[in-house]
Amino acid sequence: MTASPPTALTIAGSDSGGGAGIQADLKTFLACRVHGMSAITAVTVQNSLGVSDFYELPAKAVAEQIESVKTDIGIGAAKTGMLASSAIISMVAMTVRRLGIVPFVVDPVAASQHGDPLLHPDALQTLRNVLIPLASIVTPNLGEVKLLTGIEVRDRPGMRFAARAVHELGAQWVLVKGGHLPDGDALDVLFDGTSFIELESPRLDTPHTHGSGDTLAAAICSALARGLDMPDAVRFGKWFVSGAVEHSFPLGAGLGPVGHFWRVLDLP
Repeated sequence: MTASPPTALTIAGSDSGGGAGIQADLKTFLACRVHGMSAITAVTVQNSLGVSDFYELPAKAVAEQIESVKTDIGIGAAKTGMLASSAIISMVAMTVRRLGIVPFVVDPVAASQHGDPLLHPDALQTLRNVLIPLASIVTPNLGEVKLLTGIEVRDRPGMRFAARAVHELGAQWVLVKGGHLPDGDALDVLFDGTSFIELESPRLDTPHTHGSGDTLAAAICSALARGLDMPDAVRFGKWFVSGAVEHSFPLGAGLGPVGHFWRVLDLP
């Protein structure tokens, strides 16, 4: 009999195209050798061209999924993705706090890679004030930084300034992702309120990066479930998503996904 692997939970929306959301998280968990579980918040109508609609689940149903998993299987680490509404965000925060779920990775998803909204405007304040203070780490891209803080980042010093501003919202750690900066290597800045760690990797020339943010957060969550400390978990996540982007592929008529299974390509 094989020993039970570490466990990780994703609390997020479903991507019918399979490149992001719950589907990306579960693929990442598998490739990172943890047992993946899910609490679905919404169902998107989505393909490589974008999100045409989404349908939320009742907030109570989201909480019941989380509690069902926690009380039986246990949760080694958890992450969020698309939470859609203020009601769902509030319910997730209440449930995570009540059940003592840590480590807790918050990916503050507000829009798809195509710019399609995935978060109701009135939910932003709830995300900022209720959920982020519970986060072991929050992982905004530059667009999400602007929504959360009003800061428009244009360069490396701006990333550090933004990391301080996001940290003031209450998360233990902040990872500001700089992939949307136009020039240079792909730079991410990790901050714990005291020290900065800059993580750089070569920028890969491909448009097919659908699901990269979800994949990074899921890989970090996997590493935390396996017991790595935060800096090493983020380094692992950065390494994993870089490999996934390198192995991305075209799919459909729009943006293809990153290659979540790149670590197992050589298996017989």
